[in-house]
Amino acid sequence: MSARTRRTGRARILTAAALAAAALTLTACQDGEGVHDEGASAASVSASATPTSASTAGSSSSSGSSAAGKNASTSVHSSAAANSSGSTGGKGAAGGAGGTGSGSTHTRCSTSATRTTATVVSRPLNHLLLTVTNTGSKNCDLIGYPAPRFGEAQAVPPVFEASKPQAVVTLAPGESGYASVLLSSADGSGANGYTAKSLEVYFNDGTTAARPPLPAKGVHVDDSLRVSYWQSTLDDALAW
Repeated sequence: MSARTRRTGRARILTAAALAAAALTLTACQDGEGVHDEGASAASVSASATPTSASTAGSSSSSGSSAAGKNASTSVHSSAAANSSGSTGGKGAAGGAGGTGSGSTHTRCSTSATRTTATVVSRPLNHLLLTVTNTGSKNCDLIGYPAPRFGEAQAVPPVFEASKPQAVVTLAPGESGYASVLLSSADGSGANGYTAKSLEVYFNDGTTAARPPLPAKGVHVDDSLRVSYWQSTLDDALAW
């Protein structure tokens, strides 16, 4: 067989093979099982799903941002409301603490809510006992020491500094506080003596005075005059 004959035969075989392959491809396409069709459908589905997912994600993000903003706004308003409530509560609490309950409120004892008496005692000699009784409905404090004024005297008597108590004397309603007054020296060594028939007792604010009566004959006073601090017991007062 010549070379030309061989080339012709080979060409015919290749042509027949190509035709057979084309036939097979056409048959597969008609059956709906072609790889090309499946690829196109998947690509088409993927392409259509992508913008939908992106849109959904964008919508979720937008919704999330909106919800976050709403929540933040709500939180701010809630905090403001809480702070407003807290401030009001604090103010109320402060108001409660500054209330005027009869049980715990202390005021300075005043002549309008106390009764003061002056009693000459036999022991110690030449002493006068001042008694202040709380006639009010609230506790009151006797601060410092009394400033007695006998007759027309102008000077305030000195105090026995050693008689100062450790705490302010507080009187509950009905309770009494005490102070003693040394009127004159026991041995008669005092100078500038005189007889006083009236007494004013200033305490706390120094502007109002109690006027307890003295014995009709009066009391003898000289420059030995001294007073004690207010005391919670009679014995403590008369120790001076």
